[in-house]
Amino acid sequence: MKYRFSTAALLCAALSAASAQVASHAPTAMHSMTGTTSAASKAEVSGASLQVTGKPVVRINGAVLTDRDLLREMYAIFPYARVHNGFPKSQEADIRRGALEMIEYEELVYQEAERRKMVIPVARINRAEAAYRAKFPSDEVFHEYLKTEMSGSLALLRKQIRRSLLIEELLKLEVGAKSKVSLAEARAYYDKNPTPFLHPELFAFQTISIMPPDGSSPEAKQKARSQAEDAVKQAKATKSYEEFGKLAEKISEDDYHVNMGDHKSVEADKLPPEMLRAAKGMQPGQVSDLIQTGGFYLCFRLNGHLPAGKATFAEVKDRLMKDMEKTKYDSLRSTLDKKLRSQAKVEEL
Repeated sequence: MKYRFSTAALLCAALSAASAQVASHAPTAMHSMTGTTSAASKAEVSGASLQVTGKPVVRINGAVLTDRDLLREMYAIFPYARVHNGFPKSQEADIRRGALEMIEYEELVYQEAERRKMVIPVARINRAEAAYRAKFPSDEVFHEYLKTEMSGSLALLRKQIRRSLLIEELLKLEVGAKSKVSLAEARAYYDKNPTPFLHPELFAFQTISIMPPDGSSPEAKQKARSQAEDAVKQAKATKSYEEFGKLAEKISEDDYHVNMGDHKSVEADKLPPEMLRAAKGMQPGQVSDLIQTGGFYLCFRLNGHLPAGKATFAEVKDRLMKDMEKTKYDSLRSTLDKKLRSQAKVEEL
């Protein structure tokens, strides 16, 4: 699972506390995260009641994480649970496992940052605290959050903020900074791996189609053809993508009429032979003559033609670098996770 900075878990708790104050009808699953002791503290999850009591779920080198930490992370993974008052039964086990792995990973990273004696300046903690408090709709809601989530202790909140920032800093150092990909690295990958950058011949076009009813009489078919011939005359009179598109929305009978008749880019071998022959002899912006294929009539506006070939490095470099960085990030994150786990005692309870 890709790591999200642990400040998201803090924000999740903040929003949960805030929602509990501003909406008395909020789902009980949301109230369970605020520490209330009423019947609302039970979250209906997939038909089963999930009681949040602060029960330990995992111990890492003696540090205990509870079901409250786990549920916060489950909501961070699947925020729709607040709307639907629980997690989908078919996904709950996977969400729980993913959340457990995430809170374990965060704790391992935090402990490693402490072992290295990393320092977060007080001024930075102050800024983070101010930004965090600004997420609440009022001071009253913020203090209720402190009461329910932090035992009324501002010092405990600041400790949690410091923990989040330490996790963030260590990950920047060990994963973020090391996952950067240079232009030269991307170019080398592009040169050594041509296949992903090859593309077939592509045509971009819009269509207007007239479709005779199945089993229609010769008269009905002739009527449809007359409609199609008139449609072609109107289509050839259009001067732009927008004009053709508006006409398609008005008179076309195929599924693409709701998108201005636009099929975007289609591979040449996916086109009907009659349409492909016409497209090969056209220039972008031209409208075809009437074509009959598959029992219906159509005309199309050619918007673009890309011969088969290889995308240039300039065309793909930005996306390629992002993809390479993501792959490198995930690999570094996984390696760090394995290393920290190998040096720690992780006991799932």
